[in-house]
Amino acid sequence: MTFVPSDPAVPAPPALSPAHVAAWQERGGSVFELLGRVREAGPVARVSLGSADAVLVSLPEAVHHVLALHPERYVKRSHRLAPLFGGGVLTAAGEAWRSQRRLLQRYFTGQGIRRFEPAIGGAAERTTQLWERAARTGEVRDLAADLRFYSLDVIWRCLTGRPVTHETYDELRAVDAVISALPVVPRPGDTPPDLTAEVARIDAVVKRTVDEVRAEPSGDGLLRVLLDAEQARHYTEQLVRDELVTLVFAGHETTASTLAWLYLFLDAEPHWRGWALDRGADGVQALVAETLRLYPIAWLMPRYATEDDVLAGYRVRAGDIILTSPWFTHRDPGLWPDPDAFLPDRFTDPARRPSGHGTYYPFGLGPRACLGAQFALREAGVLLERLLPAFVPTLLERPGPAFDITVHPAGPVPATIRRA
Repeated sequence: MTFVPSDPAVPAPPALSPAHVAAWQERGGSVFELLGRVREAGPVARVSLGSADAVLVSLPEAVHHVLALHPERYVKRSHRLAPLFGGGVLTAAGEAWRSQRRLLQRYFTGQGIRRFEPAIGGAAERTTQLWERAARTGEVRDLAADLRFYSLDVIWRCLTGRPVTHETYDELRAVDAVISALPVVPRPGDTPPDLTAEVARIDAVVKRTVDEVRAEPSGDGLLRVLLDAEQARHYTEQLVRDELVTLVFAGHETTASTLAWLYLFLDAEPHWRGWALDRGADGVQALVAETLRLYPIAWLMPRYATEDDVLAGYRVRAGDIILTSPWFTHRDPGLWPDPDAFLPDRFTDPARRPSGHGTYYPFGLGPRACLGAQFALREAGVLLERLLPAFVPTLLERPGPAFDITVHPAGPVPATIRRA
């Protein structure tokens, strides 16, 4: 349904008071704080972002409308991650995106993931041995760093067929600096930050790795798949680079942060560990699902309206930035009773979960939902099935959340580890 913008029968979304926006600007507050105030205006609400207007959407049916039913009306454009990912599958659009998605999709289905089980298991065993040593010696570990290393080790083995080295891990930490520097909400006319040095550091690792794998006579990692696509002229050398960087980031940042939040929850409420272990794989999956409800990694999913539209009874104008937010939807008390509480058992009882599309979407919805959702869940599950029965970390600090492009712990998570 489209409409004439002047049609009085279609109201504009309620807007956040300009005084609230001005107060936020004077304080230098975060985008998260601003959007929290926007959310108070309603589940579809407008805010001015200087040169552009944004409409924050948390109502499930409106989220479903934007992300799943009408992706051609609400598109990705000038992606905020383009300075790092170039034309990779996360940032590509149109036919280029469809072609890249088709190439990679089969490797991230349930059956496709089976080929990566040895890689995931090898990385999980490496982390298990690390925690075994810490339990024996009493050394303090940074859980956030250990879980980042595990997740990067997994995707590196899947890409190249070999474990990540500590040197490569340190070099690729430049990705974190780039992500933190990029804007949470992209606005037309914004000047992108100068990330030349950080991107050059990442590119040096990529070039060295591509050259090494290209020189190998055989191999079945994902990087070999990309190089075969290049040889068949489906990919360019630049696109191989862009796809590799995209897979490195998307394949480790999300899982690492989810696992860190999960251990923060278990430290505060340790009875959930025993509850999950009593239920086996279903219990572990419920721990992960509830963690993703409370801390969806992509807490904000921007789109751009390509035409005038009606969204949950409100007018949307062509050119508006549309901000769908699982963070706010997942914490709506009308959908999720006691929304701020960590209650994994709501994912083992269907009667305690809201029904309908758009109520739970930590990996997005529709055709642009996360390609690696099943991979990420399997990666988290394999590690937890080893660590949960064997070890109990005791946290020495509890960092709060940092709301960048992803939502992640704002600092280290130091802990001692004892055998269970």
